[in-house]
This record gives sequence, C-alpha cells and structure tokens, in this order.
Amino acid sequence: MVMNFGNVSVTMAESIEHDITKAQPELAKQPLTIVTKNGQKHEFSVEIAKTPMQQEVGEMFRTSIPENGGMLFVWPAPQVSNMWMKNTVVPLDMVFIDMNHYIRAIAENTVPYSLAPISSQGAVIATLELQGGITEKLGITVGDKIESPAFDAPKTITEKKSVVKQENKKK
Repeated sequence: MVMNFGNVSVTMAESIEHDITKAQPELAKQPLTIVTKNGQKHEFSVEIAKTPMQQEVGEMFRTSIPENGGMLFVWPAPQVSNMWMKNTVVPLDMVFIDMNHYIRAIAENTVPYSLAPISSQGAVIATLELQGGITEKLGITVGDKIESPAFDAPKTITEKKSVVKQENKKK
C-alpha cells in the first residue's frame, strides 16, 4: 500500500520492507451499508484492516472478492489516501470515504498488479476496497452514504491521551 499520514507521505511497502508472498488470513468482518442518493441500501460484510501490516497486505494475492464483501481501511486521522495494486490479482473498486461518511471518490476496476498510485484526491477517513465493477453494477456513486460500526470504534489509548492533554491545556 502507498499511503499518506497527515503531511507525511509513506510508501508502506518501502518503509516496512516486508517480503509479502501470500494472502493474509481472513480478517474480522463487520457489516457495512452503502445508501444511494435514492435511498437504495446495499449490504456488505467487509474485513477490517486495522494494523499497519494488515493494511500493507490488504487484498494482495486474493484470487476473488465476494460480491457482497471487501476490505475497509479506517485511517487514524483524515488524510489523502494513496493506494496501489501491487500483488493484487483481481481488479478492485476503491471507494474513498470523507469525514461525514459520504463517498468522496471512486476508482473503478483498478488494474491488477499496477504500482500506479490511486488517490482519493482529498482528505478521507477511510478507503473501501470492493469487487471490481460492483459500484457500477449497483449504481453506487460519489455522494452516497456509508454506514459502518467501524466509524464508531472507540478511540485508541493514544488518541484518548491526546484528548486529555488538550483538555488539560484548556484549564
């Protein structure tokens, strides 16, 4: 994966230097719903890539993505999300989700094995990888709403400490 963290651009494959040679085991899943502008709901069960290693491997070496499946990458803070298709065997639709949980951009049918960056073209809080072509098939477009419990996940200890420090500074 190629990703940006705040103002720092990181190519994770280069920075971590892992030799990834196989698909990762299936990750924990959560429900995710995409609600189109006309109110139609599309239900998915997506894997949640939480750790840097899970995010780095992503969908690499997977030979298929279920029509109602995919993988969600929730970023620690809003950022420009730059992805790639290194070692990714099948085309994907990459859905970039803004801070209000709406689709900001979609990259449809990304090219397998490509190292070209695929950018959100602006700050997002998450990137959703779906089966290639599914967004067109289901009529999913920019501006549709994403609902997922992953967006309501409790803050990490680091995030909580930061909030406490900021609140203490106000006193």
